[in-house]
Order: sequence, then structure tokens, then C-alpha cells
Amino acid sequence: MGLFGAGPPGRRRSIGAGPSRARGRRPCRASHFVTRAAVAGRLRGLSTADRGRLEEITRAVGLFRDDELPVALEVFDAAVAGSPDYTALGVEVDGRLAGWICWGPTPCTVATWDLYWMAIDPALHGLGLGTLLVDEMERRLNGQARLIVVETAGRADYAPTRAFYEARGYRAVGLIPDFYAPGDDQVTFVKYFEVPATT
Repeated sequence: MGLFGAGPPGRRRSIGAGPSRARGRRPCRASHFVTRAAVAGRLRGLSTADRGRLEEITRAVGLFRDDELPVALEVFDAAVAGSPDYTALGVEVDGRLAGWICWGPTPCTVATWDLYWMAIDPALHGLGLGTLLVDEMERRLNGQARLIVVETAGRADYAPTRAFYEARGYRAVGLIPDFYAPGDDQVTFVKYFEVPATT
């Protein structure tokens, strides 16, 4: 699931921003599989106190390389510090953080947004928590986003991730072979929305 900043290698140029915008960010290549009814997840904002648990969840997903985890934390830090470039949201189950999502406006575009990171505790995959987070992101972007972009991996172990987005109306529109590493393609998904005309 996907990540980028104001100047990631081989992607957009930066128009300025905080620390995460200064270097490339990685697509939120998290994994979350939804097949059963949602558990009693409660959405909430994130704070610096969540950093340790958020790192634990993101690492436990088991799909991210070690060099990607600091990027996820950098984006989280910017979001909780109030950067206008990132919004982060958590979901908790039984009072404990169970997953998170981060999104932001795409630099140099009109009403395009990136879903940068998303990770769900693997012990809670398939319970509807990923859907809860994506639905809330889309609700908050209603009237603002013309397009939401998700960049994820094409590897076989990401097949459930790609199926997750397809089931939620995101359409695969591009593939860059060997983008992340040899044999690790990037797959881009998009979902279009209507933005009210301004006069």
C-alpha cells in the first residue's frame, strides 16, 4: 500500500515540505486482508505515544524491508507534528492500537491524494480494520479528492493486498517492473471521485 514525498527517487519533484518530503518515501506496502465482518474497531487520532506500537505493527506485517521502516516512522512523526503534507489515523481494538493509515495531498497536482502507508496487526487481518481505515480516509477526502493513488508491490506475497484495493473500487493502472528491487515491481492503483465544481 503506498508512500511518496516531494522528491522521491524517480518520481515527483518536491514543492517543499517537512522532513519526509525531503527524501523518497515508500508506498504503503502493508498487508491487510478483509474477509469477515468487522470487529469492534474504534478510529482515533494518533500521537507520539503511539510510535512504539505503530512500529511494532508495521514491522510485524513482515513485508517491509528494514530500510523502509524508518521512512514509515518519519512520515508518522511528520503527521503527528501537524504537517499539512500528511494525515495519520489509527484504529484500535479493545483499547490497543491495531492498525494505522497515512495519506496526503500529492505535490504538483490538482486534487490528487496519495495513500502513503497502511498496516494492520497481522493477528487481526481479515476482520475489517483495513476497510474501516480506507473508508474513513475516503470520507474525510470527500469533496477534496478527485483521485486517490495507491502504489504497492507486484510480488506474489502482495496478491492479497492488491485484491483488497480492487475489492474497494481501486483499479490497477500501471506497473513498473523492478521498481523497488529486482523482481519487485510497483503496481499503481487509482480511484476517482467527484469534486464539486467551484464558481
